Amino acid sequence: MKYQRYLENNITEICFKADKMAFVSGPRQCGKTTMAKLLLKQRGSGVYYNWDETKFRRQWTQDPHLVLPEVPNSTKPILILDELHKAKFWKRNLKGLYDTQDGKFDILVTGSARLNIYRKGSDSLMGRYYHFRLHPFSVSELLKSHYFVMPDNLISILFSKPHASPQAQKALESLYQYGPFPEPLFAANQKTLNLWQRNRIEKIIREDLRDLSRLPELSQLEMLASLLPERAAQPLSIKGLSEDLEVAYTTIKRWLNYLNELYYFFSLKPYAKSLARALKKENKLYLWDWSEIENKGARFENLIASHLLKYCDFLTDTGEGDFELRYLKNKEKHEIDFIILQNKKVFAAIEVKYSDEHPSSSWVKFMNQLNCAFGIQVVMKPNVYKIHEYTNYKILVISAANFLQHLA
Repeated sequence: MKYQRYLENNITEICFKADKMAFVSGPRQCGKTTMAKLLLKQRGSGVYYNWDETKFRRQWTQDPHLVLPEVPNSTKPILILDELHKAKFWKRNLKGLYDTQDGKFDILVTGSARLNIYRKGSDSLMGRYYHFRLHPFSVSELLKSHYFVMPDNLISILFSKPHASPQAQKALESLYQYGPFPEPLFAANQKTLNLWQRNRIEKIIREDLRDLSRLPELSQLEMLASLLPERAAQPLSIKGLSEDLEVAYTTIKRWLNYLNELYYFFSLKPYAKSLARALKKENKLYLWDWSEIENKGARFENLIASHLLKYCDFLTDTGEGDFELRYLKNKEKHEIDFIILQNKKVFAAIEVKYSDEHPSSSWVKFMNQLNCAFGIQVVMKPNVYKIHEYTNYKILVISAANFLQHLA
């Protein structure tokens, strides 16, 4: 099943029309290569290369100009370089290629590791590219909805009592069960999911990590990865992992950094600005593939976290502003699961409850401190919609399918 990915038009409009290179990073098997090849097919002119191809590696090493596509008189060709960051001196060679061709073709570079970790060094590409983060599928994408509600309109739409379609609820249930990655999601088969999960983790640790580092302790790192699903949707205790694995704190911290860079998990920082007794240190852990999580409440919260992060990254990468996802918790263990910051100011507060339709007690604790006029409590149950009005704010309790259909 072919889906037009949500970034396709933005890459063309924002990057290529401005004669910039497009860098697209994201988790392994989230659809980067498929999207790149669809862009090439639509363009009808250009070439696709993958660093795993021996012939391409030889050409690039000998002279990067050997991989350039022919430039016809009509259509501007596109040059797609998949996993190029694995090449030595890739930044320097790409810079030379870009600077000497005078906009004769468009360049798309993709990577399954965060391209920012390969951007360090003296050969800067700054000013020559825009970076996009491609996420796996979400409710909105499965509905083939490429009209994203911008922040200025999101709250007014949510509080106007919109209805979720049966298709949105079906998409939510499928994502909850099979996760967001295309292969197991579209197969909709538990055996396929089990095999895919095992293969993905092995490739991340045995292949991608090998390209990123020369760690000899791969079996221990696999054990670390196996412990993370039960810690999802919780503040991450590095000390606890260190004790469980009997490995030094600094080593666990380094291993976690690798798994983060390779898109096995992501973490959210706590929000503590001007809030008394708020936690300030421990990050909260979430998996890119939430189907690994057995606890239904943690899995649901992880699903919501991933949708919100995708929305924030989309808005930031397309120039709508600086959006960031945080969480809020104080020393008395009152918590609001998610805080969306827009240009460092609180835009929205979101609480996640698998089945509890009653407003959380944390709203009373935090809303006046946050100086926020509304809060959103998301539940898994369909057909839930109720607005609770307080003196200085409103709390909307809403079904997840209804809420998520408006995000990226």
